[in-house]
Amino acid sequence: MTDKPLLILIAGPYRSGTGGDPAAMAANLERLEAAAWPVFAAGHLPVIGEWIALPVLRSAGAGPTDPLADEVLYPTAERLLARCDAVLRLPGESVGADQDVAFARRRGLPVYHDVAEIPVLGRQVEA
Repeated sequence: MTDKPLLILIAGPYRSGTGGDPAAMAANLERLEAAAWPVFAAGHLPVIGEWIALPVLRSAGAGPTDPLADEVLYPTAERLLARCDAVLRLPGESVGADQDVAFARRRGLPVYHDVAEIPVLGRQVEA
């Protein structure tokens, strides 16, 4: 148990394995977002890099399949991880999520592979 809310990056496939298909990327984002409630219910603050990176890309007139995406998606996650307390790594092949895990480990941050591993804050919301 912990007494301080953690900022937890939810990492997993977004573009990986989609072949650039917008519907497949949307489905991957939905899988990432499905983990947000359990993290929040445990008393923490979930964050997904795409929640930040996609608006940045749109403001540059680009999208997740544009060449600019690699210059925004990966650096966004790295900048975000500089402020996060932990990572929740969801299943599935993902170069970006693997990079997130490696960066987190270099910083000495915990990496969870299941929501059940995340410490529960003293007072939490019922899941």
